[in-house]
Amino acid sequence: MNTCIRVFADSIQISRCREDLKNKEESFLELADVLNLAGNAVRLKILYLLKQENELCPCDLSDILGMTVPAVSQHLKKLKDAGIVTTKKSGQTIFYSVEEQSQRIISSVLDLFKLPNSIPTL
Repeated sequence: MNTCIRVFADSIQISRCREDLKNKEESFLELADVLNLAGNAVRLKILYLLKQENELCPCDLSDILGMTVPAVSQHLKKLKDAGIVTTKKSGQTIFYSVEEQSQRIISSVLDLFKLPNSIPTL
């Protein structure tokens, strides 16, 4: 039910906005996928750590997060399936990093929280 009380619709503005959204549809879908996955606190922490350290293996993440390797691996699989993280194998070890195309989005999401830029070293 349309209950708008405006007198005149700006048809040029409406058309322009519709076209703008149509042209950016793929970007909106990509961002929504990232935000949906990053909406989980553990995955958000994993993305933060991968952004800070460039790459980590599931065992490193398990130790850092205090979780089992299988639990960490389940989160990494979701991020990998969505194309947000990528893998590199070195011997028997698989290293995860943020996919290059997702770097900008992840940085923007993390910047919203004003998180420190780096983990302090002791």
